[in-house]
Amino acid sequence: MRFTEEHEALRRTTRQFVEQDVNPFVDAWEEAGRFPAHQVFKKMGDLGLLGICKPEVDGGSGLDYSYNMVVVEELGRISCGGIPMAIGVQTDMATPAIARFGSPELRAKFLRPAIAGDMVASIAVSEVHAGSDVAAIKTRAVKDGDDYVINGSKMWITNSLQADFFCLLANTSDEGPYNNKSLIIVPSKTPGISFSKPIDKLGQRSSDTAQVFFDDVRVPQSNVIGGENMGFMMQMMQFQEERIFCAASALGGLTKCVELTTDYARSRMIYGKPLLDQQVVHYRLAELQTEIECLRGLVHSVCEQHIAGDNVTMLASMAKLKAGRLMREVTDSCLQYWGGQGFTWDNPIARAYRDGRLASIGGGADEVMLGIICKLNGTLPGKKR
Repeated sequence: MRFTEEHEALRRTTRQFVEQDVNPFVDAWEEAGRFPAHQVFKKMGDLGLLGICKPEVDGGSGLDYSYNMVVVEELGRISCGGIPMAIGVQTDMATPAIARFGSPELRAKFLRPAIAGDMVASIAVSEVHAGSDVAAIKTRAVKDGDDYVINGSKMWITNSLQADFFCLLANTSDEGPYNNKSLIIVPSKTPGISFSKPIDKLGQRSSDTAQVFFDDVRVPQSNVIGGENMGFMMQMMQFQEERIFCAASALGGLTKCVELTTDYARSRMIYGKPLLDQQVVHYRLAELQTEIECLRGLVHSVCEQHIAGDNVTMLASMAKLKAGRLMREVTDSCLQYWGGQGFTWDNPIARAYRDGRLASIGGGADEVMLGIICKLNGTLPGKKR
């Protein structure tokens, strides 16, 4: 993929934002267990980084996804995984369906403020018993007059404790599991919404994550995105951009891991010479860089086909699968070369090791990605191509 000067200008803007407005504060935010989402998102909104692909009429830039991909890759260079993920929820998980299918009223009330950084968005799909198996959700929205009354709970909800609204997936009919769901915008201050304590996670510490409970929560039926019972289809579309985001952001983080490790190995002396001089070390780092570039080529291919309007379900699943596997492989290999330093909590590679583990679980586990790939390329047992 060839990038224009406009792409590179956007890359420079994003990298400057990361280096000046985020990375100097990451350690404190990790320690606190939360980053100030409204403050950070407002800065991003002012820079035009939250609506790259969103319509200009709604305050976005109206650019194609390649520009978003450039921004996402640079966000991957943030010194933790929680903040890029929280941003991705805002841009690529909770708002694409509103931008494509939402009414003018919904876009004006929720999408425009999200693009400006004046509102924090959250996607509420997963439940305790239904993570990757979206069809199994039990949260229900029942019509009462002009409203929906919502009951249920959502688990592992990113941005939940700072969100201004949720893009909620709920059952709205008794049809089959793929035809009975709707995406509904639910303001977070609506009576009947409550939260668990923040979940004490292995990694992604600065991203606030909690369980959200909906007890007789009443919202207007006009808050449904698109049409009633179209939610499963729209959520599957949102998942594709989520998976592209995960793979693209991994590129920045993986590259930074290798860069930091190379610098450390160059300065660390062992047996009278730099660790980097050991052939086993610089050969391994070269292998890891090669794997990262292979992922980059796949991500760029997915992006080009997505822009062209092709169905990228299989390639996006492949990219997400490969990104998750590489987050484990690269961070593990790099951590080894830091020795005892790598086994300390505040070490940057140790943090990447913890944070990156989620990539093979969240947004569809590796096994789910493999199932999708097998289904679409005809390699399921008993299936003919």
